[in-house]
Amino acid sequence: MKLFKGFLMTSVLGGALLLGACGSDGAATDGDKNNGDGGKDAAQLSGQVNGDGSSTVAPIMEAVVEEYAGEQPDVKVSVGVSGTGGGFEKFIAGETDFSNASRPIKDEEAQKLADAGIEYTELQVAYDGLTVVVNPENDWAAELTVDQLKKIWVEDGTTKKWSDIDPSWPDEEIVFYSPGTDSGTYDYFDEVILDGEDLVKNATLSEDDNMLVQGVAGDKNAIGFFGYAYYLENQDSLQAVTIDGVEPNNETIESGEYTPLSRPLFVYVSNKAYAEDEAVKNFIDYSIDVAGDMAEAVGYVRLPDEEYDKAREALSSIK
Repeated sequence: MKLFKGFLMTSVLGGALLLGACGSDGAATDGDKNNGDGGKDAAQLSGQVNGDGSSTVAPIMEAVVEEYAGEQPDVKVSVGVSGTGGGFEKFIAGETDFSNASRPIKDEEAQKLADAGIEYTELQVAYDGLTVVVNPENDWAAELTVDQLKKIWVEDGTTKKWSDIDPSWPDEEIVFYSPGTDSGTYDYFDEVILDGEDLVKNATLSEDDNMLVQGVAGDKNAIGFFGYAYYLENQDSLQAVTIDGVEPNNETIESGEYTPLSRPLFVYVSNKAYAEDEAVKNFIDYSIDVAGDMAEAVGYVRLPDEEYDKAREALSSIK
């Protein structure tokens, strides 16, 4: 299924988008093939559904929203992009019905939700491969090891040059572009590459992945990282780095060969909103029905069917 991918990848990052009565052609999806609450046989509803969170997950959910508008045009669904951490802050405050995340919820976030009396259900929606990118003119660092990545990105009190990583590389200062600290992608990179050490202090940080793309594309000495879909959308102006000899692609991401940068993407749903608001329930059920198609449409990797069945089972247990 091909969807207006360029529109999604550029407009979603401008802030919270509101899609509803605008409508859609309603292309056939898995959700059309069953009689679940999200399918075409569902009664017409009205209402408001609010989500926020990861900019990595946002393209999937925006694709879902666009398709859903053709099924339920009177249900207005907004999806903000405050980053995983920022999204959880709004979820904890009770401002949203669901929260998109590019990492699992942290213990302290779960505790704050418990303290606020908010029960939730974790749903996996797709796989991503966090992609390290360099400028296409960079002909020395297109293949890196995990150890080299750590050496490049960990703060050590120096102004790093490429030649510090390998003496045969240019004696030029490295220019860094990274997701912001509210990003789940930042947290994930911190965990699996930096081992909890500080990221270089002179990195340009942004929750807007398009800004990171533009930064790396415009500087021969730049390096950055973000979700796989953003690389695919901009691969004509970026070069993906192989990690320990493995390049990111659908096969290596799904198999886990692209380690340690393969990861699942999540949506966290408020149990209360799901149980008590028919519009929320309908939208979330629909989201799981079409998540695999929408993930592929915007450049991510669908989960095995049994994983979506697990999500449906988890939702069915919400009272």
